[in-house]
Amino acid sequence: MTLRLPVTGGGVREYEPRAEPLALPPAGPLTSRTVFSAAHVVADPYADTTPDGPAAIDWDATLAFRRHLWAHGLGVAEAMDTAQRGMGLDWAGAAELIRRSAAEAKAAGGRIACGVGTDQLTAGGTLPEIRAAYEEQLAVVEESGAQAVLMASRALAATAGGADDYLGLYGHLLRQASEPVILHWLGPMFDPALDGYWGSADLDTATDTFLEVIAAHPDKVDGVKISLLDARREVELRRRLPEGVRCYTGDDFHYPELIAGEEPPAGNRFSHALLGIFDPLAPLAAEAVRLLDTGDTAGFRKVLDPTVALSRHLFEAPTRFYKTGVVLLAWLAGHQEHFTMVGGLQSARSLPHLARAYELADGLRLFPDPARAEARMRSLLTVYGVPQ
Repeated sequence: MTLRLPVTGGGVREYEPRAEPLALPPAGPLTSRTVFSAAHVVADPYADTTPDGPAAIDWDATLAFRRHLWAHGLGVAEAMDTAQRGMGLDWAGAAELIRRSAAEAKAAGGRIACGVGTDQLTAGGTLPEIRAAYEEQLAVVEESGAQAVLMASRALAATAGGADDYLGLYGHLLRQASEPVILHWLGPMFDPALDGYWGSADLDTATDTFLEVIAAHPDKVDGVKISLLDARREVELRRRLPEGVRCYTGDDFHYPELIAGEEPPAGNRFSHALLGIFDPLAPLAAEAVRLLDTGDTAGFRKVLDPTVALSRHLFEAPTRFYKTGVVLLAWLAGHQEHFTMVGGLQSARSLPHLARAYELADGLRLFPDPARAEARMRSLLTVYGVPQ
């Protein structure tokens, strides 16, 4: 039975859903690359909340989704941008999420890294206040037993007077960290408030400062996550990293080529991964990396290259609203029982955008139960005025 999907510019077209799922059962750990999925949170649909109120989270469904990621061999990047950090999830909610997910990781034997930021500061702050906010969050992550990801700070972007302020603050945090951390450079396409991070809007100058931070403390930097959607820049940056410091791609447009790497793929000639798109793509991503584990780069690309169209669609401008498509696909795939998001962000994308996301995901056979996904999409379309 066909679906009537709305299209951009008006009108509808017929779409025939696929009937067969892609059977990719959970398997063991990945070996050739370290792969994290930045994971979304599942909202509590029964909570009486408002978009500017505290996040209400369905903890059972949220933690079950993390177990799904670990079962496929992926690590979980927790309390990051994909979890709506600063877009519906405040620091109190993030701290609880970190504690619960870290405890679940220990029980499941899964790898976890958690975001450390300054989002308890609601209106900027002085440099000492920003440092204290980072320190508070770093303590929560380290006490939980998780690896820390030092995220970019809106407050620091607004307050820093130049590169020296970044060098001083990050140097202090790296000296204080008990274990090597992941440094996260999130570009303004993901968060406009981060424009000019590392002290300059010129990316070459900013890159030099970023690398200076790492060079001063290579023993305290496990790796760097680069989310600039610029494959050339990532390749050039990873070649300049000190030996032993990993590059975790955050490029949701070019991830297959960056993870596959250059020939021969040795040293800093390939990227590991910390990606929001691996939330909906977890089974396919794990299957692809397992092929890479055997040295089958062509097989890896054959599996992962076709997913790029879906990723580019979900992450199209304004990129920061990609979480809406991620949660839609989690609902359609049966990982949660509703299409509700903290902060009401389910309204952040248009119906034609969501319909195209469904179509692309269905074409990849991402849904374990295609009939359920079709029925749920049909109900959403009907509610929004597209009779079936």
